[in-house]
Amino acid sequence: MNKAIFLDRDGVLNHEIHDYITRLEDFEVLEYQIPPLKRFFDEGYLLVVITNQGGIALKRYTEETLAEMHELLFNKFEEQGAEIIHAYYCPHHPTVSGECECRKPKSGMLLEAIAEYDIDPALSVMIGDKPRDVEAANGAGVKGILIAPDEQIDYDKVKAVLEAKA
Repeated sequence: MNKAIFLDRDGVLNHEIHDYITRLEDFEVLEYQIPPLKRFFDEGYLLVVITNQGGIALKRYTEETLAEMHELLFNKFEEQGAEIIHAYYCPHHPTVSGECECRKPKSGMLLEAIAEYDIDPALSVMIGDKPRDVEAANGAGVKGILIAPDEQIDYDKVKAVLEAKA
C-alpha cells in the first residue's frame, strides 16, 4: 500500500484571494511549500491535491482554466524535483448542484484517491487551512492537520503527526 500527503489547494499550495481564483494570472503558487513537501515525496509519500472548486458550478471560471492552474502548480513542483500525482476537485456548489459526496467536508475525493492509488489512510495525512479539510480527512480515516492560510508547512510537525499512534 502507498502513503500520501493530501493537500488542500487554496490557502495551502497557492495564495487564496477573495472567494474564488478565477484567472490564471491571479494563481500564485506558494513556492515555499515545495521544499517540505519534496522531503515527503523523497520519502515515498504520494502528493495528492483535494480541493473544492465550487466556482465551476457558479460559472465563475471553467474546468479548462482550472486545468491551466493545476498544470502551473504541477510544473512548479516538478521544477524542484517533486511530483503531485493528481488533483481531485469537486466542481459542485450546494446552491447550484445540491448535495454531493465529493465536496468537503464530505470525504468522497479522499476515498476516491485512496481507492485509485491503493493508499493506506493510517499512514497518511491531510493538510488544510479550514476545519472542513480536517473533517473530510477524518471521515476517510486520515489524520488531519489544520494550518493558517499561507502558513508554511512544518515538516517536523507533519512528521510527528504521521508517527503518532492512533
